[in-house]
This record gives sequence, C-alpha cells and structure tokens, in this order.
Amino acid sequence: MIQLTPRRGTPMPDLLERLGSRGPFGDHHPVKVETYAEEGELIVRCELPGMNPERDIHLTVEGTVLKISAKRGREEHGYHHTEFQYGAFTRSLTLPAGADADQIKADYDAGILTIRIPLRESGAGKEIPVARRGR
Repeated sequence: MIQLTPRRGTPMPDLLERLGSRGPFGDHHPVKVETYAEEGELIVRCELPGMNPERDIHLTVEGTVLKISAKRGREEHGYHHTEFQYGAFTRSLTLPAGADADQIKADYDAGILTIRIPLRESGAGKEIPVARRGR
C-alpha cells in the first residue's frame, strides 16, 4: 500500500492537536490525500481547491517517490480574517511495488486532483536454486 513520507516529529504535537492547531507543528497537512485501489490502479485524490492545474500543480516521479507540488498565491482584498492556506505545498508518496510510473495519468476537476497509477501484476515470487558446493 502507499506510504506517506514521514515528517519530523515535534515535542508537543499532542498538545497542539488538542488546541486545534493547524500550524506547522500539528499533524494537519495542507494537502489532504485519499488513496484506494480500483481495477488494477492505485487512485490518489488530493484536495487542491482554487488552483490552475497548468500553472499551480506539478507532479514528478523520482525513483519510487511521487511528489505532488502546488502553490496558491494570496489575493489581496483588504480583509481582516482568513482561514485559507496560501503558499507552496508539497506531498511525497512512496509508490507501491508494481506501480508503473511511466503510465501515470492525472486530471483536475472541481478542486480535486486525481492521479491514476497503473499497477502491474505481481506474479508469484521466483525461487532461486541453491547449489551444493563440492568438497
């Protein structure tokens, strides 16, 4: 299954989570992700509302890591309060065994980025014979 790249721990994440922290020390990530398998593919869906996919969202594969990068610019309105998150966001996911990185496809609709990662059939393991050394 897919694994999220671990983040560095902090000495107070439980306290900040109890206080509702959505800041840099909490376990909340600005890019929410869900994954599931469907008909020979791993589906990764990311909430990225209000973005232009051609300009603001970038996907790369380096080895077995899929990197999702996005950037949301701040619009100045003279407001006094905002709960929107602005800036650059990155999420790295380790691809599962059998993932075909050359065939990954992505689309963006209604604020959701959907990434489809084909999974090759992982056949039975191959037994390797062990030869007996002569004396």
